[in-house]
Amino acid sequence: MSDTIHKIHIGLQENSYDILIGSNLFADAFEDIRPIIENRQVIIISDEQVAELHLEAVETALSPHVRMLHSALVPAGEASKSFTYYQKLINEILALNIDRRTLIVALGGGVVGDLAGFVASSLLRGIDFIQVPTSLLAQVDSSVGGKTGINTSAGKNLVGAFYQPKLVLADIEMLSSLPLRELKAGYAEVVKYGLLGDADFFDWLEVNAGALLAGDPGKLAEAVRISCQAKADIVARDEKEHAQRALLNLGHTFAHALEAEAGYDGRLLHGEAVACGLRLAFGFSRHLGLCSGQDEMRVAAHLSGLGLPAALADLPVIANMSDDQMITHMRKDKKVRDGKLTFILVNSIGNAFVEHEVDEHALRDFLESCR
Repeated sequence: MSDTIHKIHIGLQENSYDILIGSNLFADAFEDIRPIIENRQVIIISDEQVAELHLEAVETALSPHVRMLHSALVPAGEASKSFTYYQKLINEILALNIDRRTLIVALGGGVVGDLAGFVASSLLRGIDFIQVPTSLLAQVDSSVGGKTGINTSAGKNLVGAFYQPKLVLADIEMLSSLPLRELKAGYAEVVKYGLLGDADFFDWLEVNAGALLAGDPGKLAEAVRISCQAKADIVARDEKEHAQRALLNLGHTFAHALEAEAGYDGRLLHGEAVACGLRLAFGFSRHLGLCSGQDEMRVAAHLSGLGLPAALADLPVIANMSDDQMITHMRKDKKVRDGKLTFILVNSIGNAFVEHEVDEHALRDFLESCR
């Protein structure tokens, strides 16, 4: 393996696997890929936009080594993470006479990774799959840890499964085709790792975020490596979110409510909602007397300085949402326990914790103050 390729191992007993981070992975790291794909029926699931950019190269790399290769496409966008496209893919793949050695390759961002992973988890009660994330958000977050699923009219990711991939290939070169808006949206998940448990990483990001968002491959690779290692450490200790893994949802209770209100129609990207949610998590923690206003302002300044939303006023798409509507969305969050809202709160930058007993009156007071 090339010295420029990082390998991170996620130790989960029989579900262990590696994350490879580098450039040109299908050439430089093929000896790690070959044993997983050799002489198997392989189905690539991608979206139409990613397929235009990367599908031909991936097909060319895989085809000499597999028994049969087929590609199945869905439209780009959050709307594809639905029962409609899940059923379409299931029927298309079953028509290919698959068996339990059939392998799925998820080639795309978070939508494709979540959808393809859920397809893999349910076909023949579970077949192998590989994640090839093509967005920054997917490389640092959604492709790692085995969360798969689809959205419903009731909320985001409410149907799915914990199902681990056999390998994750985070090719930094693929990020060069991302629009700046998508790169910034992915960055929100990067900064999350600094805010929840690594203050030194947040310090590093304050210095290097500009170069990272300008496409510096070294800075991108380092950010992906640190983020993936942070998630790997947490997932290895809590694979199915019984306790500590919930920390990875810092900002997401707010973010998922914002996305639900926006309707998953592309006007608000997941990472943009997360950026605003991170600021709101720090603001709510400050409102409860848990962290300093200085830390909240530091987070807000960092996000807004990069052009990311750091306040509800930055999101005109949800301008008409009432506090009651926001809390109604929050009650559908997967972290709700015994009917009570759960939040990831902070004592400081790099020091987050799970709170299952959030006072709804305090939440309403905070939301009112945000207006």
